[in-house]
Amino acid sequence: MAAGFFHQFSNLVSRGAGKPLTFAVACGLILLWAVSGPFFGFSETWQLVVNTATTIVTFLMVFVVQHTQNRDGEAVQAKLDDLIMALRHADNRLIGAEELTGHELHKLRKIIAERVENDEQTLEQIDSRMTDGS
Repeated sequence: MAAGFFHQFSNLVSRGAGKPLTFAVACGLILLWAVSGPFFGFSETWQLVVNTATTIVTFLMVFVVQHTQNRDGEAVQAKLDDLIMALRHADNRLIGAEELTGHELHKLRKIIAERVENDEQTLEQIDSRMTDGS
């Protein structure tokens, strides 16, 4: 229940936060705060209001942005996994590579680099045969 609410809330906030109108409203609030400074004598309370508000908003937005990035990352990963499965010569060990340890990922990258090098050598051999044959 709470996870579903947070998911919907973070979607709403992240969509809203990225709109030009939201940016304009935030700029307007800062401008209003700055213009009100002389009326409050640029007091510590006046400064504390904006400092506290921005700190709270920033702190909460960290969690909203992280949730959005996690969701987007998982969606991209699912799409990449689907593309890997769709390609005939793709290495299916790449599916779920984001879950590997650093050492396992390094070994996998080394295997792929060797495969690429072998493919390049094969292409060079084909090119040389085609050139020699003409």
